[in-house]
Amino acid sequence: MNKLISSVSPHFHTPRTSQGIMLDVIIALCPAAIASVIIFGWRSMLVIGVCVLTCVLSEYLFEKLCKRENTISDFSAVVTGILLAFNLPVTIPVWQAVIGSVAAIIVVKQLFGGIGQNFANPAITARIIMLVAFSGTMTKWVSPSGFFTDVDAIASATPLAAEAKGAAMPSYLDLFLGNHGGSLGETCALALIIGGIYLLIKRVISWHTPVAFLGTVAVMSLICGKDVLGQLLSGGLMLAAFFMATDYATTPSTKWGKIIFGIGCGLITILIRFWGNYPEGVSYSILIMNILTPYISKLTRSKPLIGGGKQ
Repeated sequence: MNKLISSVSPHFHTPRTSQGIMLDVIIALCPAAIASVIIFGWRSMLVIGVCVLTCVLSEYLFEKLCKRENTISDFSAVVTGILLAFNLPVTIPVWQAVIGSVAAIIVVKQLFGGIGQNFANPAITARIIMLVAFSGTMTKWVSPSGFFTDVDAIASATPLAAEAKGAAMPSYLDLFLGNHGGSLGETCALALIIGGIYLLIKRVISWHTPVAFLGTVAVMSLICGKDVLGQLLSGGLMLAAFFMATDYATTPSTKWGKIIFGIGCGLITILIRFWGNYPEGVSYSILIMNILTPYISKLTRSKPLIGGGKQ
C-alpha cells in the first residue's frame, strides 16, 4: 500500500461533480437566455456575454494572483455570470455589468474562499450592490423590442411597478410568455419553468425550496386579496425559486431546512411587494435568508440516537 488516506465518516462516493452540476444548470438556463434574445433583441446576448466573460476572467485572475488552484473549469463562474445578466435590464451600460460581475466573483465569492465558501448568492448580492450604486440604470426598463429593434426605443415598467402605481398588469398570457418589461432573464415564465423542470428531473435540485417559496407567495397573495397568478408570474420569482434559492452553498442542505428557507423567502418577498417601498422583494428575501442559513441548518440537522437503557 503506497498511500493510505484516512478520514472521518461519513464516507460517500458519487459520480456527480461540480462541473456536471453546473453544466446542467447552464443547460436549464438556455431556454430563458433564448427567450431574452427573442423578447429584448440582440443586446441581450451582449449583456450575457459580458457578464459571463468578466466573471470567468475575474475568477481566473484572482486565483492566479492569490496562487490558488484554478477553478474556472467547474463552470460555476459561468453560471454566476448568466444569473447576474438575467437580473439586469437589457439597457444596462456594459461597464456597469462588468463592475457587477467583478463584485459577484471577487467580493462575494473569492474573498470568502471560493466555491462552496461564500455565505450569500453572488449574483443576487451583486444585483443589490448595483441597485444601490446604479439605481437609475438598474430600473430603466423597456418594452419587448424583438431581435432587430433598438432596445432604447420604448420605455416601459415592470408588471409589479405598474401595479404599484395603480395601472393594470399585463394579461396572464403576456406574463407567461414574457411579453412585458423587466430584467432580461426573468420575464418569460414558460422558459424558466422548463428549465426548473429539467433541474428537477436531473435531480440537481429538489422540490422543497421552489414549492415552499412559490406556495408561500401564492397563499399570502390569496390571503391579502391579490392576484395570485399575477404575483407568481411577475418579477423575478420564477428565476429565484428554481435557480437562486436552490444554490447549494448558500441554502440549507436538510429537507426541512429547505422548506423553512423557501417559506422565509416567500414571506419576505410578500412583505416587500405589498408593504415596502420597492415593488419587488425577491433579491432581498434570498439575501436575508442566506444570512440565516447556518442557523436553519443547525436547527433542522438530524440528531443521532443514543441508547440510554440499562445493560
